[in-house]
Amino acid sequence: MNWIVCEKLDKAYGDRKLLDGADFYLNEGEKVGIIGINGTGKSTFLRMLAGDEEPDGGRITSANGLVTAYLPQHPVFADGADCLSAVLEGHEREDETARNELAVRARTMLTKLSVDNLEEDVAHLSGGQKKRLALVRTLLSGADVLLLDEPTNHLDNEMTEWLEDFLRKYRGALVMITHDRYFLDSVTDRIVELERGKLCSYACNYSGYLERKAEQEEMLAAAERKRQTLFRTELAWMRRGARARSTKQKARIGRFEELAEQKGMEQKDELALQSAVSRMGRTTIELEHVTKGYADEGGNERILIRDFSYAFLKNDRVGFVGSNGCGKTTLFRMLAGEEAPDDGRIVIGQTVKLGYYSQELVGEVWNDSKRRVIDLIRETAEFVDTPEGPVSASAMLERFLFPPEKQYAPIAKLSGGEKRRLNLLRILMEAPNVLLLDEPTNDLDIATLTVLERYLDSFAGIVMIVSHDRYFLDRTVSHLFAYEADGRLRHFMGGYTEYRNWVQAEREATGGSNGSNNAGGGGAGAKTTGGRSKTGNPGGGNGAKNAGGGGAGAKTTGGRSKTGNPGGSNGAKNAGGGGAGTKTTGGRSKTGNPGGGTGAANAESGKTAESRRSGRASWKASCPTEERPRFSYTEAREYERIDAEIAGLEQELSEVETEMQANASNYGRLSELDAEKGRLEALLEEKMERWMYLNELAEKIAAYEQAKKK
Repeated sequence: MNWIVCEKLDKAYGDRKLLDGADFYLNEGEKVGIIGINGTGKSTFLRMLAGDEEPDGGRITSANGLVTAYLPQHPVFADGADCLSAVLEGHEREDETARNELAVRARTMLTKLSVDNLEEDVAHLSGGQKKRLALVRTLLSGADVLLLDEPTNHLDNEMTEWLEDFLRKYRGALVMITHDRYFLDSVTDRIVELERGKLCSYACNYSGYLERKAEQEEMLAAAERKRQTLFRTELAWMRRGARARSTKQKARIGRFEELAEQKGMEQKDELALQSAVSRMGRTTIELEHVTKGYADEGGNERILIRDFSYAFLKNDRVGFVGSNGCGKTTLFRMLAGEEAPDDGRIVIGQTVKLGYYSQELVGEVWNDSKRRVIDLIRETAEFVDTPEGPVSASAMLERFLFPPEKQYAPIAKLSGGEKRRLNLLRILMEAPNVLLLDEPTNDLDIATLTVLERYLDSFAGIVMIVSHDRYFLDRTVSHLFAYEADGRLRHFMGGYTEYRNWVQAEREATGGSNGSNNAGGGGAGAKTTGGRSKTGNPGGGNGAKNAGGGGAGAKTTGGRSKTGNPGGSNGAKNAGGGGAGTKTTGGRSKTGNPGGGTGAANAESGKTAESRRSGRASWKASCPTEERPRFSYTEAREYERIDAEIAGLEQELSEVETEMQANASNYGRLSELDAEKGRLEALLEEKMERWMYLNELAEKIAAYEQAKKK
């Protein structure tokens, strides 16, 4: 059953046509995602569906009694309202029981979205907090149709996952605009693309849309090639002269004229991200024991960042994740020099040039009705150096999808996404070598994000990212810092999905039981002394004697394994806190992440008799103990070919990374390639460690032979 039908919709602002005879329908229970580049009219279309704006032409027909609820991009609340009353506004109930139930639901949702002070005046809230209030107000409506404009903006990853689950289970229909590709994939069953004033529908989720769109473009390209070939043939015939034409049918001349009048396939406007990068010296950015906090309303001190130390490497790709308000933006503000740490210090290299893309568009310039788009860019630079040579401010604006007519428009008339895109251009034109990107995906369309991801792949500098967009983090960062409740930042190698899977495994842990003697709370698996088992499921708690919290794997005695995931809890006697892995002897694993807890007695970081035996069994400890060092036959053969094997693995890894870039939007293939990349990196790491051992042994042999000659 059609709930909403739109026919031949037209909408224009001045000379700018947003909708040109566009058609749309919404069936009962459908969940539709609207996509398109910034400024094409997505939000305008949603406002028309909500009845807040009228089309210039065409008509919108809704089913009788249909109830819609609309979440705008920038919500407005009544003056003097507190948080709870603001979300309950418009949801009056005559029955007291129903009112109480609604209030309970509202409090539950607000808690999920980290709105704790329900009596606070809405006027005191940030834009992101107001957006979360408006989201709860919309979801509470129980409307037949939800119209959501960028619902995931200002939500952290846990909130986004909660909303994703809520909307999947929602019985009504949904029309939403979002840039979050994982969110689109999970929630929607139809994608509608707004392009050149038309609405094109694809009955699938976002992954299916990408496949169908690629097939469609291939078919259009093939048709255009055929048209061009036919045109060249007919043109050659026409050029042979009047004699030839006089003997041919007039129909053929008419066909040539039709071909000549036909327009070729229109080329899509694509964002072109290019800029120069300033040279970076040896010193980059170093944080030494940085601590930052503030006093809350009750006068209690809250530590956001506690004793954080890290030295950023050249070409580092680092993500920061955590709940809203945990201090991610505060860290970026300290790096940008806008705030000072309470303790510790931040060292910025002399050649470091920061480009800080902040979460909010700060300053009156963004609402200036007199300043033009091109004026803002010219204030930054008249020309910018690119790999192709100097490019003017006007040409750079065109590359960022601002045509000449829009360059002279007031900044205030740009859409939210266009302002964000303009701000990104302004920052890149300053030629930074360190990019601080705080929620860069907010309000940016998917096409722009895809180009930005490719740009960051080749950016010759450091990139730090705070984002709730899970796909963007998976696509751009190589390791993460996760904020913990006490203000400490935990380092995790890998993308967001890997991190989230590990966190989920930790949460699903039962925690096991406390052993009173000779064992900690065991996990699932063989010969686990406590904590995690061979299966990798988190294990148990504290053992009173002879065992610490174990790690994932058999015969784990201390430290961390190759996986680098945290070990278990503390043992009172004879054992250190275990780590994840098989026959781990203590200390650190290959990943370098810290190990588990500590033993109070008779323990040295898990170095039990078992660990020493397992250490002797490993190849790393197999260096000859005799006075004369020498290779075994197998080692000699291995030493001859290990350089070639390492080179081969490096080549395979490079090919996989190249293929990952080519399949950036193919989630299925990207997941396969990511797994293959992980396998190759593990093999390469193992080979490199083996090479170090063999090379060290070769040097000892050479030194022995040299000493013998003397």
